[in-house]
Amino acid sequence: MKEGIHPNYREVLFVDLSNGFKFVTRSCVNTKEMGKTEDGRELPLFKLDTSSESHPFYTGTQKSVDNMGGRVEKFRNRFGKTGGAASK
Repeated sequence: MKEGIHPNYREVLFVDLSNGFKFVTRSCVNTKEMGKTEDGRELPLFKLDTSSESHPFYTGTQKSVDNMGGRVEKFRNRFGKTGGAASK
């Protein structure tokens, strides 16, 4: 293999800042910090704003836009009218 053309593919510790969830996976992401895993290994650290442990879609706490006070229906009634002069 050629030297110097391959990315630095190694194990990285990812931390979800919203709830502290940690997981280790292999990645090429550039990191500046190091972090400790629960088993004591020192790995490159990458901080995440959200992960599958805190994202509303994956946790089942996501709200449907259609059920939020009828805002979508109000919008459709106000702006969704058809048949004006522009549509002819």
